[in-house]
Amino acid sequence: MTDNNKKTANAMWGGRFAAGPDAIMEAINASIGYDKRLAPQDITGSRAHAAMLAATGIITDNDAEAIREGLLTVLSEIENGEFQFSAALEDIHMNVEARLKELIGEPAGRLHTARSRNDQVATDFRLWVRDQVDAAIEGLDALIRAFLDQAEAGADWVMPGFTHLQTAQPVTWGHHMMAYVEMFARDKSRFEDARRRMNESPLGAAALAGTGFPTDRHMTAEALGFDRPMANSLDAVSDRDHALEFLSCATICAVHLSRFSEELVIWSSAQFRFVTLSDRFSTGSSIMPQKKNPDAAELIRAKIGRIMGAMVALFTVMKGLPLAYSKDMQEDKEQVFDAADNLMLSLAAMTGMVSDLTANREALAAAASSGFSTATDLADWLVRELGLPFRDAHHVTGSLVAMAEGKGCDLPDLSLAEMQTVHADINEGVFDVLTVEASVASRQSYGGTAPVRVREQIARWRAALG
Repeated sequence: MTDNNKKTANAMWGGRFAAGPDAIMEAINASIGYDKRLAPQDITGSRAHAAMLAATGIITDNDAEAIREGLLTVLSEIENGEFQFSAALEDIHMNVEARLKELIGEPAGRLHTARSRNDQVATDFRLWVRDQVDAAIEGLDALIRAFLDQAEAGADWVMPGFTHLQTAQPVTWGHHMMAYVEMFARDKSRFEDARRRMNESPLGAAALAGTGFPTDRHMTAEALGFDRPMANSLDAVSDRDHALEFLSCATICAVHLSRFSEELVIWSSAQFRFVTLSDRFSTGSSIMPQKKNPDAAELIRAKIGRIMGAMVALFTVMKGLPLAYSKDMQEDKEQVFDAADNLMLSLAAMTGMVSDLTANREALAAAASSGFSTATDLADWLVRELGLPFRDAHHVTGSLVAMAEGKGCDLPDLSLAEMQTVHADINEGVFDVLTVEASVASRQSYGGTAPVRVREQIARWRAALG
């Protein structure tokens, strides 16, 4: 650190410190390497604060105008890559204030009246997280629409439904796609709910106890788009729930992204051939020319590790902190920045993959009828038509499955006579329920896989999204 930088840093800290930090302390203390991302929010918050100081008579209109113009110049320099960030000045707040002083002189020193870096960083970070929440909501909206398009295209295409990754019962492609509409819609609602809670302003809480100046915190809250100022100054500077909630929502969303990524990896394999991924989201092999690898899906599947890790890291940082502010909280941003970057990238990539996805209807239909997928329909028929208790029907069906398995055929391939050796009252009507098309068409309970129900759900979600 140069002597000049030491003097600048000491001036920012005030007269309490006679010597500047050494290189190690500077390295551990500085956050400008990553919190410079908060520059737009920092300047927005400072402009709102300056306007309030002038409106309440705490500073003059002339000083407020000089501050406003100076801050716009600083922002322009940052956006144009002309701003020289200094680690000696620790963070984005000090870097902006120091440059503002170079530009406008004495009025810059009045900007920090009635606030602290504690409420300043809490405000900046909350504004940044709120922006990311808005971006996540927008990204989820696009992803949900992509799934709705897939569901509409294949509302009556039959495919196997799985439990334990084994064929269970036939479902429709549309029904499977709509399951993800429900998942990602819940993610969207979680972000929306979190946004409502985080939309309170810490600005004006000062260091921890509020301020003796006649400030108007409602004015700054309104100027920054918050619903209201936070009601307790201790809570305002020490709370990071907004970041924790963002990471929690992001983690659950990343789990859902990972689950569908896993299905895409399986479905696009030569063994399944259920789907074809577009070339835009696939890669080749350096040695095997036949390969088309679902790398985008695999990378999205891996992102949950980073996002969940960020959540655990921040929860761990916050778990033992007494009120109010502690320097530990400087470690709140890198994890959130990384998680947000990876979530937004994953949402965009998944939306592209789903939009470009081609389902192999023939392969889906062939797989739907394998593995005795209509066995439950047979058991239900025995209950409905012959009056058997379900447990007896289950036993009869199991015997018929064993017979078909022994013969190397599926249930519809058994003759009526063969079925009657297991239960004499079985009649020709049984064959009406043993096709996969009949199976899915019969599942008309609310939320079922029948095409008519799937189309109703698609219409409901299209109307809800507008």
